Amino acid sequence: MPFDSSLVVRRASDQLWEVVEPMVYRGRRDTFVVPAGFLTDFASVPRVLVWFIPRFGRYTPAAVLHDWLVTTGLTTRVVSSRDADGLFRRVLRELGVPPVRRWLMWCAVRWGALVSPARRPGWWPDAPRVLALSVLAAPVVVPPAAVIAGALAVYTVVETAVTALVPGADRRGDRGMRL
Repeated sequence: MPFDSSLVVRRASDQLWEVVEPMVYRGRRDTFVVPAGFLTDFASVPRVLVWFIPRFGRYTPAAVLHDWLVTTGLTTRVVSSRDADGLFRRVLRELGVPPVRRWLMWCAVRWGALVSPARRPGWWPDAPRVLALSVLAAPVVVPPAAVIAGALAVYTVVETAVTALVPGADRRGDRGMRL
């Protein structure tokens, strides 16, 4: 197991989780510590793709480590963006994530690097692999994602209309519920 401890988190907000106890990754040459207090969103998966890759799973510790690497690791120059993404893929393998899923997750974080100015340096050497994987995955991923995007758009319109047109609609039915 590449991690010395279990991942322990608590909810910090609707989208973020706080690491409660340090999470230590030990590779052959590398040791990285995600400190207590670090905030993560687990796997940063766009909403239209969570059917394909949920925000958490077997790969969650790798996603949290990757979040730390592409924030603190980059700003402290511990790793480059390309190295962070390569480490992510390696840790996915070490966690037993199946090969197709781990390569697609790597492809996704490389696309994420392209759209982030801080992470863009070093992107072009991976471009042929990223493009090839994207073309191969598109027939499986794009059609359901397009349907889901349409459904989410319709839902957003309905939710917005109901909230605007029905006074108190956002509070109805909540009486007596405790969370």
